[in-house]
Amino acid sequence: MTETGNDHSRQTRRSRRAFLSAIAAVGLIWWGWPRVAPLFVGSFDFEEMTSPPGFRRLVAGDQSELPNPFIGLGTPDRVDLTADVERARVGMCAALFGGVPGADVVPIAAFSDYNCPYCRVLTEILIDIAARSEGRVRITWHEWPLLGPTSVVAARAALAADLQGAYETFHKRLMRTRFLPTEAFLARTAEDIGADPDRLITDMAGPDVAARLRNTAALARIFGFRGTPALVVGRTVVIGAVSEPTLRALIDQERRDGPPPVCKA
Repeated sequence: MTETGNDHSRQTRRSRRAFLSAIAAVGLIWWGWPRVAPLFVGSFDFEEMTSPPGFRRLVAGDQSELPNPFIGLGTPDRVDLTADVERARVGMCAALFGGVPGADVVPIAAFSDYNCPYCRVLTEILIDIAARSEGRVRITWHEWPLLGPTSVVAARAALAADLQGAYETFHKRLMRTRFLPTEAFLARTAEDIGADPDRLITDMAGPDVAARLRNTAALARIFGFRGTPALVVGRTVVIGAVSEPTLRALIDQERRDGPPPVCKA
């Protein structure tokens, strides 16, 4: 082999090593950043809440708001959530988190709207956190459609998908798609993810979906939410958009503090 050929071969090996080193560095950053990022978050400035008792508030970032929180339930003069609010107060752990979380599990209740841009970003963060947590973070999704009729239709469709065990897949599809939730679109989406489209369309107007929407509206009233996104991370109510490092640091804090009082036996 000529000297020129040897130089070319050495340069090729160096380029390959540099490329592999870059890939390894990216992989290390991807793996390590979620574990390191919370270390850069300072102490939290919590505001203790008197109602409901046992919770504290953390005001974070922006929200999408609408003056009328009764969209999807009827006109304000026809909405009576008294019984729903009382039921949620008595069984707060179940209403918020779907039941008592397991040992060392941090429960998160996420309130979102499919037309809320901040919710789209936060959904991806939450899904990633839960996937990396090895079962130590449990998310309960609450559909709170504030931003018009398309939000209501999408929320009802997602809850109907949940009746077939397909909520998370359907939820991610809607959050990642710009859509007009026509019946044809929803049926096609249901079929794409392996759900029964006819049942989904029927269940959207059924009592189970209506009860879920009322439960979420009752919780939003109890906590005084005005817009989405909103989170309840253990005992901490988070108002507005929140960064991934802050959310991870908060989860670590909640794990140190133990289960939320409303979920203690």
